[in-house]
Amino acid sequence: MKVKAEKFILHPSAFILRRVILMFTDIIETRWLVVALGVLASLLGAPFIAPEFYTYVLTLIFVTAILAMSLNLVLGYGGIYQFHHAAFYGVGAYAAALGITKMGMPVWLAFILAPLIAAFAGLVIGWFCIRLTRLYFGMLQISLGSLIWVIVLRWSAFTSGDDGIHGIPLPAPLETINGAYFLNLAIALGCLVAMYFVIRSPFGATLQAIRDNAARCEAVGINVRNHQLAAIVIAAFFGGIAGVMFVVLERSVFPGMLFWSFSLDVFVMCLLGGWFTFAGPMVGAALVILLRTFASRYTEYWTLLLGVILILLIFFLPEGIMGFVSARFKPREPDGGAA
Repeated sequence: MKVKAEKFILHPSAFILRRVILMFTDIIETRWLVVALGVLASLLGAPFIAPEFYTYVLTLIFVTAILAMSLNLVLGYGGIYQFHHAAFYGVGAYAAALGITKMGMPVWLAFILAPLIAAFAGLVIGWFCIRLTRLYFGMLQISLGSLIWVIVLRWSAFTSGDDGIHGIPLPAPLETINGAYFLNLAIALGCLVAMYFVIRSPFGATLQAIRDNAARCEAVGINVRNHQLAAIVIAAFFGGIAGVMFVVLERSVFPGMLFWSFSLDVFVMCLLGGWFTFAGPMVGAALVILLRTFASRYTEYWTLLLGVILILLIFFLPEGIMGFVSARFKPREPDGGAA
């Protein structure tokens, strides 16, 4: 055991590589490795064969998928009803935009600090909210998140108010749609791996146990509030990264990013895709973005179509799209009959 510990200290990269291999081994067991590799290959080649508009839509799906998955960390895995998650998305985007345009920060420094500022906002808001439960938690979070929205909207001398901030200067490679696409794809893949490790860690297992039975977890000595607060901070951090990804894509920010109704859209994405699954929010985000992009060409009532889909899913697939798919293709466990 001592030799193994020394090897880990000398070669931490080997431990990380082993965890990545185990992650893909788990995907193989669920029969998704071939699909994942196929999707990755398609995404890498898409900008070279698709028109710029479709590249833009794919990039927007990356941004929204990371935002939805960051919400799912606390919603699906933590059982925390975070009704104003878009506040952290907007804080991350505005922190990056203001750091570049108002404070003269280097672009990469602003991009690094922005998610940390979003995480700090999550710490402050979460510290107040975790003292309440379920509906009251969500109501207080909506109130505090709306307070941030009002500050951004009214402090026009610094945030440009309702006009937002446009034309954010970025390095030349990121001013092209392909540059924004590949950077956001790399960030999205990194976030997916990081969130996978969070969920599969002992912390993630504890968080799911708290979701299932918080009272029992308290009875065995688990500090429920501290775990929930940590989950909110982590989710806010990834939400801030999604905000930075939006800045890379759009080179602009606006107060609507912080409004509570956008948080409801992200909530619906998790519900559509399956909020108890890892890939569900990605599927839900892709579905909502595609509906909004293409269905809105033919009718301004595209949200009605989304509502019909949501109602049908609630009645026939209450576990969401990926919840149904995972249950359908989950390997059967061998019968444990007596020998």
